[in-house]
Amino acid sequence: MMNPEIETLLSALVGPGSQPDGPDDAKLDYMIMPEEMRVFSMASIPADAADHAAGVAAGEAILAALNRVAAGGPEESVDLAHLAPADLAFVDQLLGEGEVSVVLGDSYQAQESVLAGVWRVRQTGERRGDRVDIGAFPAGFIAAAFGRAQGEVTIPEKTFDGLFNAPALIAEINAHIPGTATRTDPHVINLSLLPHTEGDLLFLEEALGKGDLIILSRGYGNCRIRSTGTRHNWWVRYFNSQDTLILNTIEISTLPAVAQAAPEDIADSAERLAEIMDTYR
Repeated sequence: MMNPEIETLLSALVGPGSQPDGPDDAKLDYMIMPEEMRVFSMASIPADAADHAAGVAAGEAILAALNRVAAGGPEESVDLAHLAPADLAFVDQLLGEGEVSVVLGDSYQAQESVLAGVWRVRQTGERRGDRVDIGAFPAGFIAAAFGRAQGEVTIPEKTFDGLFNAPALIAEINAHIPGTATRTDPHVINLSLLPHTEGDLLFLEEALGKGDLIILSRGYGNCRIRSTGTRHNWWVRYFNSQDTLILNTIEISTLPAVAQAAPEDIADSAERLAEIMDTYR
């Protein structure tokens, strides 16, 4: 058995508060890890399904389109604008709400359902629309986001205080833009690992420009993605559950993978929706 005096001494040497944290002393600091993780939740079966034949028919149309896409076909859309409010609510309950939300300017909003690759898309303004898109990402959103984007980055005319690394990144960005549409791997500039100043970030934001497409992917914490005013360039930021920025990157790709539904996920969604729709046959 350890001598009580020795045990007290050891606890003082290694226990909480035993290490100095003055200005000249090192202090071990741990990254706060996310506390929550979102997992798949099955779409619910509305209890009053028998009263919504049009809603059930829309579910069957979504399943048929989902099967074709899962088999390797192109992305598809199923129009819901003709449905009565009660039938539309039935479809919304059937599909549920998943992890990825998308906003395109003030005209379009999309929400991935609990079935990966199945997106509820709503158009606002005078030309209102309501549909379900089936595919890796809502149809037409990327083309609209970069429709008026610049093809390469130019040095901003305005001056910025405290520039350090940002001007040197312009050549790197421009070198990787060509060929992005046919390249499978993204080019990522990890700003969190590069020495930079606030002036560097302001410089890059001005040089790249600001886009209209905003994506929020919720999993471990949040991933917030925004298109820029430069084609194929995305600003991708990861936050933990305390909303602290833990990773800040510029990604050159057609679309960051974290925002896309993978082919195997779409195939799985087809199986899950088939199981649900079997209850109505």
